[in-house]
Amino acid sequence: MDNKVDAESVAKSEQNAMNAITIDCVVFGFDEGSLEVLLVQHAEGISKGKWGLPGGWIYKKESTDSAAHRLLNELTGLDNIYLEQLKAFGDPDRFPLRRVITIGYYALVKREDYNIKAGFTASDAKWYKINSIPDLIYDHNEILSYSIQNLRNRVRQAPIGFNLLPEKFTLLQLMHLYEEILGIEMDKSNFRRKILHMKLLVALDEKQQDVSHRAAKLYKFDPDIYKKLTEKGFNFEF
Repeated sequence: MDNKVDAESVAKSEQNAMNAITIDCVVFGFDEGSLEVLLVQHAEGISKGKWGLPGGWIYKKESTDSAAHRLLNELTGLDNIYLEQLKAFGDPDRFPLRRVITIGYYALVKREDYNIKAGFTASDAKWYKINSIPDLIYDHNEILSYSIQNLRNRVRQAPIGFNLLPEKFTLLQLMHLYEEILGIEMDKSNFRRKILHMKLLVALDEKQQDVSHRAAKLYKFDPDIYKKLTEKGFNFEF
């Protein structure tokens, strides 16, 4: 994607946009045991050179969900991802030039599936560990904090965390994911017993490749199994 901003296309986009409502997305990834967030560096406007969450304006003839998917694709190349709405952030002073309300979303992506590439009005895109987040533009640090708390609540109630893992993973990788999101340490044997008791995982006839330690068994999450279990009254609680 060409990073040079076409002034004419930007002007046309603004003409078709809602000029007081925006979208901002918190994109989570998981890499080598660390929970990370995707940030973009702005290429123009009052926030030029500063870092913030991916986002932008909503077109007049699109839904907020469609706008969130479009903006993520335009800014980063991300597509076909797990995306969920958080809430509206409407502090009168959140945007310095005029009153602008933003609708927050969060996305969960498998890092290895995407080659992140900045585009449109972003000059750079980079993953940051959640404990190394810089000062962001406007109220984006607040939106990020709210999103992390929401993610912590949601992963206890539904198996959305699997959207952050590779298709094939070990139980230890899964445990490290939950430890990182929830900010707690877990007992390995208790975690293994509890997660396997749920019968949500498919054990594969495969083990890790190219590891220096003893290769662990690989598993995968089957959404069809989860759907059938919930139809029978299964309640995911972690």
